Amino acid sequence: MARRRARIGLFQPVRGGGATISLDEVEISILRSLLVQLVELIGPGPAEDEDADPLASLFAEGPSKPPEDPALARLFPNAYEETENSAEFRRFTENDLRSRKRDDALAAIRALDLGGPLVQLTPDQARQWLGALNDLRLTLGARLEVTQEAEDGESGLFSLPDDDERKPLVLAYLWLGGLQESLVETLMK
Repeated sequence: MARRRARIGLFQPVRGGGATISLDEVEISILRSLLVQLVELIGPGPAEDEDADPLASLFAEGPSKPPEDPALARLFPNAYEETENSAEFRRFTENDLRSRKRDDALAAIRALDLGGPLVQLTPDQARQWLGALNDLRLTLGARLEVTQEAEDGESGLFSLPDDDERKPLVLAYLWLGGLQESLVETLMK
């Protein structure tokens, strides 16, 4: 059976699950840069103290207040409208959520670094990429103040003049949306 050649910029399914995508050097550079910035935004992982009690990290409490940065607030939203329940929920879940988001972004960076122009992902790596792409879009959307109206095309955000400083972010936002959609469709096959 002849192998299907991956189309540039679109995910394709691979036998046994997972996905593959062919990216050019510029796309790899942009995606890697965005992922590194996402990892920096999310923040460092837990301190790696060899002498620390391993059970202590299991019971470590996270923050009880939502982040002030709009992008972080979008990545780590309140779980409940009620402030007290939301604070309690955040305290016990945000550290794990941050860790998962950081791990997803780092896995995507590693795959880009190892893959060259043809990136092949196992089913687990593909799910991590899906999470990282979603987090990138949420972050850019928060920075661009994207609303549902903007998503529906009722905003001038997607028809900015070329000299508008937001134009590169809008183009990245749209490109990431295409990648995300392509990966979702691939994983559903």
